[in-house]
Amino acid sequence: MKKFAIAAATATALTLTMANAAFAATQASQAPMVLAAGEVTEAKEATSDTWITTKVKADLVTEKGIPGTDIKVETNKGVVSLSSTTAVTDSQKDVAVAIAKKIKGVKAVSADGLKAE
Repeated sequence: MKKFAIAAATATALTLTMANAAFAATQASQAPMVLAAGEVTEAKEATSDTWITTKVKADLVTEKGIPGTDIKVETNKGVVSLSSTTAVTDSQKDVAVAIAKKIKGVKAVSADGLKAE
């Protein structure tokens, strides 16, 4: 029984040593990751546009008297475009534009795509 335990312990120790050496070799052969400065800027910008779109859409949906589910919101570099396939009144259009303009990060709002009644 002792011989078996010693053999098992030795086999385990050898296996761990070999696995550790293989892992170290793999780590050494991988080049470090380097990000270009432009990639980080693009990621922040895309996240901001996504956040703006989500925030505008959420505020339109929760506003009473606005068909928020029918209004499509797109954002490109801080410029929000509102459009719809269903008609909205002029006052609904004005409220939708005002809602979009108060969101942080919005540079401009285009409501040319909103169909007026």
